[in-house]
Amino acid sequence: QVQLAESGGGLVQAGGSLRLSCVHSGRMFTGYSMGWFRQTPEKEREFVASIAWNGESTYYSDSVKGRFTVSRDNAKRTAYLQMNSLKPEDTAVYFCAAKGPGPTWGMMSSDEYDYWGQGTQVTVSS
Repeated sequence: QVQLAESGGGLVQAGGSLRLSCVHSGRMFTGYSMGWFRQTPEKEREFVASIAWNGESTYYSDSVKGRFTVSRDNAKRTAYLQMNSLKPEDTAVYFCAAKGPGPTWGMMSSDEYDYWGQGTQVTVSS
């Protein structure tokens, strides 16, 4: 059973930066694609970014492209979401998700992921 634990959320002013981390508890982290999603009380969970199981491909929603960067450190079994130029509309609970094990990439639907973290709150003040 895989467990995911996010950290790094908090309160930041518009224009600021945060880096979210997601630690994967399994031994075969390299076999999993990792995704980031976010959710507010007013909206359904939406795709933010994902990185392929081998780290060779990354995908972003249009709303964060150019501002957010997804990455992974296989030695630390950790995925990251670097968020720059934050806007108030980025305020949400951010979740990491894992799909695998297996060679997958490009998944943007929450239904495609097998495991989820508990979420971390990001609040951007104007």
